[in-house]
Amino acid sequence: MHRRRLLPLVLATAATQASIVVLAPLLVEIGREFDASLGEVGLARSVLAGTAVAVSLAIGPLIDRIGVGPLIAVGGALAMAGAGISAAAPTLPVFYLASLVTGAGVACTLSAGFAGVATYFSGARVEWAMGWVVGSQAAAWIVGTPVIGFLAEEGSWRLSFAVPAAIGALALVAGLLAPPGQALGGGGFRDGLTQVFREPSARRWTIAELVAYSAWTAEITYAGAFYIETYDLGEGTVGLLLPIGSVVFLVTSTNTHRLTARYPRRPLIALAAFGMGLAIVPVLNWTPAVAVTVLLICATAFFAAVRSAGSSALGLAQLPESPGGMMGARTASAQLGYVLGAAGGGLVIELLGFGALGFVLFAGMGLSALLVLRVADPHARVPARRLPEPVPD
Repeated sequence: MHRRRLLPLVLATAATQASIVVLAPLLVEIGREFDASLGEVGLARSVLAGTAVAVSLAIGPLIDRIGVGPLIAVGGALAMAGAGISAAAPTLPVFYLASLVTGAGVACTLSAGFAGVATYFSGARVEWAMGWVVGSQAAAWIVGTPVIGFLAEEGSWRLSFAVPAAIGALALVAGLLAPPGQALGGGGFRDGLTQVFREPSARRWTIAELVAYSAWTAEITYAGAFYIETYDLGEGTVGLLLPIGSVVFLVTSTNTHRLTARYPRRPLIALAAFGMGLAIVPVLNWTPAVAVTVLLICATAFFAAVRSAGSSALGLAQLPESPGGMMGARTASAQLGYVLGAAGGGLVIELLGFGALGFVLFAGMGLSALLVLRVADPHARVPARRLPEPVPD
């Protein structure tokens, strides 16, 4: 039963990430075809994220009213449509238009996927399930990115959009077949926003997520371009390198519940955020060999997984009566962070280079660490020596 409940949430977040990461190994090739700079092509990511911000704020309370399944299905359908328009785009403005459609899909699948953890699970299983939902985002890098890079090299970057379209189709089916969850009777758009921003701790958590995702996105959006420009690698090779850190992310996120059972959650999340920033600086400034860069990115991924899985569970605890509203705010913060990270990261790269970007991201992660230390943890407990393992039915 637990696996059946987890599957649509995992596919929802995997579809979300597939729609996002498809750009990473394709930025250079798309720029060549449209005669555009990396920053101009990367702006498509900001268009996607801006749309997701607006839509997620509106649908958060809706998830509490009608459940997660219908929103996952709608999000999967929109992911397919956005991928199709992207693949057929004749100009950069049309490519931006496709990102609007994809952004609406991201809002649906990401918010519903995370809110579904509170809908389908309780007690110790919340953090266990959250680890898998967070980790499933790495599946798009592990499975999808090599295929995206291969299709780009052997065929065309347009063909690569078959990957997010296919995962979106799986999310659509999973949403339609998702088991019914508890409807909490969420309010309207304004009520959802008021709930989150009226509660000081929930507001601080939301801002901490915004800052963290601004920094994290600036790194992952331009990671492929960094490999290509620094080491003169092809898209196919980059497609094989990028998933390595994602394997570390997946393994770590699915085991973060063990760490949060042993150590206080807030300090652990803050330490992970600081560790991310500390690891990013040498990634973008010290490039003696590809292997060294890959190892540093793996360290970044380890800290990122602990931060994301732990912080997402902490966010659900802020407003337990409104998981949809809270996770809608999470999606909005993350996607607004993507807007700032993609646009700001591109600007820093063009003006000052990749090295300077590393120090900017370090400052951002440090600020996020300080903010999360001021977030209340209603479920704080004396750390246990051993975690009772959740045993799925």
